[in-house]
Amino acid sequence: MAKKTFEKAMQQLEQIVADLEAGDIPLEKALQKFEEGMALSKYCAQRLDETEKKVSLLLADNQGQLEETDFIEES
Repeated sequence: MAKKTFEKAMQQLEQIVADLEAGDIPLEKALQKFEEGMALSKYCAQRLDETEKKVSLLLADNQGQLEETDFIEES
């Protein structure tokens, strides 16, 4: 099985939301999609938390304190 990426998980989650919003699927299938969506949501939240921790480490100064700086987008 290929490694799941955040972007792929978000695409799957968006499709599940669209399917559920359409409202034309049987209740049992809707419940199955809801469960799958909750698992994808949890996965995405975990990935975001991991990424936030990595960014915080990269922004920490020599004393381990977070140093807030403005994000400057390169042109």
